[in-house]
Amino acid sequence: MLNIGDYALHQETGQFGQVLGYGHQIINGAYFTTLKVHLKNYQENSGYSFFVEDVYSTWMKAKNL
Repeated sequence: MLNIGDYALHQETGQFGQVLGYGHQIINGAYFTTLKVHLKNYQENSGYSFFVEDVYSTWMKAKNL
């Protein structure tokens, strides 16, 4: 289980960031838990902060920087 403050890697896109919260999404009538992640690679390169939310199963725990 990924916890708030953990670093996560998106398995499909390679996006990397820190978990800020949880959410949910209903897809075809089924309830899925999502993770809200503050992306690190965008913040460092552009000076802007970007957030992404996707289904929990698409994320895996990454090593802290």
